[in-house]
Amino acid sequence: MHMAAHPPFVPPVPPPPATPLPVRAFLRAIRVNALTIWPESAYRDDVAVRHFLGRVNVLLNAPDAIHHVLVENHANYRRSPASIRILRPITGQGLLLSTGDAWRMQRRVVAPALAPRVMPLLCRHIMRSADEAMTALTPRASTPVDMLAFMQTLALDIAGRSMFSLETQQYGTAMRGLLNEFAERFAQPHLLDMLLPSSIPTPRDWRRARFSRRWMHLIETIMEHRAAGSGDPDNPRDLFDLLRNARDPETDIGFTPEELRDQVATLILAGHETTAVTLFWACVLLARSPDVQTWMAEELAGVDLAEEGVQTRLVRVRAVVNETLRLFPAAFTIVRETILPDRIGDLELPRHAVAMIAPWVLHRHRKFWTDPGAFMPARFMPDAPPPPRFAFMPFGAGPRICVGAQFAMAEAMLVLASLVQRFEIDLDDPRPVLPRAVVTTQPDHAPLFRLTRRG
Repeated sequence: MHMAAHPPFVPPVPPPPATPLPVRAFLRAIRVNALTIWPESAYRDDVAVRHFLGRVNVLLNAPDAIHHVLVENHANYRRSPASIRILRPITGQGLLLSTGDAWRMQRRVVAPALAPRVMPLLCRHIMRSADEAMTALTPRASTPVDMLAFMQTLALDIAGRSMFSLETQQYGTAMRGLLNEFAERFAQPHLLDMLLPSSIPTPRDWRRARFSRRWMHLIETIMEHRAAGSGDPDNPRDLFDLLRNARDPETDIGFTPEELRDQVATLILAGHETTAVTLFWACVLLARSPDVQTWMAEELAGVDLAEEGVQTRLVRVRAVVNETLRLFPAAFTIVRETILPDRIGDLELPRHAVAMIAPWVLHRHRKFWTDPGAFMPARFMPDAPPPPRFAFMPFGAGPRICVGAQFAMAEAMLVLASLVQRFEIDLDDPRPVLPRAVVTTQPDHAPLFRLTRRG
């Protein structure tokens, strides 16, 4: 690969504390920016142990330990009460939070709707949205553009069309408003969220419940609109048709209206926000790496992005998306709680111990990566050695790996390719853009970009 005319860009990040944070500082960091809760040693060691609020709290970096928690003994590890409190109002009883037999049934029904054979149908929705968005950008080329807002709007439009075959102009503003309200008012964990079992409501939970009623009512309204134009079961138009017609292969039972609503809410939340921030971070990295941009544009010259299966040939685009996901994983941490006591190597975990696996730390760990802070897409080219096992996991791992990973990857690749094929990307803001973890890895401010028509 030849693009190293300049040293690789090292995006600025909040520095990790030199030593583990005391309790009050740790609590504040969780609320303000959870990327700062891990000390420098976490990026070198296999395990970090601390006691917090009377519980054992471990960060696991060793591949065998991660395999044990997420794969081998995953049934003994559940989501933490805080994450359930935060996500339940916006995902309901959908796939993200369901457990046991309910989760297994939902997974069997949902997975075929996002299988490889469905990708051509979904990619047509992606490209229709992307083409319209890029065409609308063209007259604005050379004027400053808020790419965070642009990518959030585009990803929501793609989610709406992929789910409902509907352009989201009618509902997009309301959806975006509620999603922003959720992120600003309800997404940060508070002390009571972590101390109390999820069965005991807090005043904040009552406010979350009021929010949930408004959010689920909007989802139901969109579903009614879409159902009015009922489709042909043999020719599904979108994910809504696929999920509405899907049956559990073991029981031949489909989703009730409430279950379908919760799956739709889950897929819209999980599917749009994570991809939007990934695309935003890719723009930041490319704006600061003109050599990589040119290298990507060379691959895209003359390529028809609407051609079925085109993304299998875009190895440079895939490498840039993977390196973006490495440096800025949207899901920055996976938090699990032991149900029964467990042993991981020499580590004894009591009941209700908190096990954390942090892609943010793994993806920057000194043991697994050379020059871990630098933007170097060559790491993910076909001729490069693959990353070590469990060192790169932007979509999780094990039975609960993200069911929409393939769709998310296709969307990120096709949107980024559409942008770079048409425009040169530059930042129009001298301030460093720092990551801040809320529910996903967000920027601390939305910088303006300048786009120039390519060629």
